[in-house]
Amino acid sequence: MIMTDMMVVFLIVAFLTVLFFLSQMGRTGHKDLSALRGWNYAHRGFHGDGKPENSMAAFRAALDHGYGIELDVHLMKDGNLAVIHDASLKRTARVDLRIEDLTLEDLACYPLEGTKEIIPTFPQVLELYCGKAPLIIELKPERGNFAQLSQAVCDALECYTGPYCIESFDPRCIRWLRLNRPDIIRGQLAENFLKSKSSKIPWILKLAMTLNLPNFLTRPDFVAYKFTDRKNLSVWLCRRIWKIQGVTWTLRDPADHLTAIEEDWIPIFEHYNP
Repeated sequence: MIMTDMMVVFLIVAFLTVLFFLSQMGRTGHKDLSALRGWNYAHRGFHGDGKPENSMAAFRAALDHGYGIELDVHLMKDGNLAVIHDASLKRTARVDLRIEDLTLEDLACYPLEGTKEIIPTFPQVLELYCGKAPLIIELKPERGNFAQLSQAVCDALECYTGPYCIESFDPRCIRWLRLNRPDIIRGQLAENFLKSKSSKIPWILKLAMTLNLPNFLTRPDFVAYKFTDRKNLSVWLCRRIWKIQGVTWTLRDPADHLTAIEEDWIPIFEHYNP
């Protein structure tokens, strides 16, 4: 009887291990992924010294330095796309409003960080970059609008010819891309959510996201993992066994930048000039 129980436990553990191993798979061999390698990516643009994050000034500065950029996109009330990190404007524009409740005409009323810069639109950034350097585009869904946001961003990119990829913390966005726009390079953003005190998602979802379990549904071309959290079994399986490209964020030290490149990560940086 004891031997039978031990065999059952062994089989269950073996089955779960195989499932975990298979869940880490992504998609490899995308023909356009090579165009994203070999670049440094300025996090929310090359901001600082009077150039607010996710502003046209920061994006122009990044382009002038020869950097790609990482930027954040939200869907506004009128269907336009705004480039801003937080849904709330409290931190960046010092007003208690949410970007999803605004329209294109409203943006000029809320300058960024006390400067003359205003929240840019996604088409404005595309026009500026125009294929001159690659873009890492993060989708920031709110209020369950992941499908509408994903569709709007893809529509805006329809005639864009430069190198880019799309990423999100929300696996529903990446799943949408897999089903509807498989031609686009897609990436899953992740970190050790179990250490995060700010996240309000349930513990079981934190565990699943930390272990990259949504890969089973999204099959990402890359995994964008927080640099300080990168040393775990899940990341090792994704990158070393399944050969998924790694992107890492957010580097704030030149020494970490060199380490990231040595470890074959695509680096996203801020607050220094690599």
